[in-house]
Amino acid sequence: MTALIDIELELITRATPRFPLAVVRDELDNELLKELPTIQIQQIPAGSEDGLRLTRMLVDIDVYAAARAKAIDLAREVHDWVTRELRGSASHTAVIGRTGAITLPAIRPYENTALRRVGATYEIYCHPVS
Repeated sequence: MTALIDIELELITRATPRFPLAVVRDELDNELLKELPTIQIQQIPAGSEDGLRLTRMLVDIDVYAAARAKAIDLAREVHDWVTRELRGSASHTAVIGRTGAITLPAIRPYENTALRRVGATYEIYCHPVS
């Protein structure tokens, strides 16, 4: 049995009810300015697995908002969610063990000056539910 799970789907499914005032998605579209704030969750093509059950996933989470302060505040909430609430949690598809920040939330450049982007990179150790 593989240790791989769809971490984007897992986190989007969990984040949607946790952040009801934001749009949570994996890909951005042309309507981004109409869907603020937005939380974008994307797996980075990296990480590792132990060959048995445990996988270390790397995930980028970007927050988009109309104002810098709002983007920073929401990114802090997301950071606390990943590093505190997700740790040790389980759903019907995955168990999440240790979580941590590889890079802390910080302003990231974005070509559209009508919004602000704050992002961080996280490592998430997880395995499928048996």
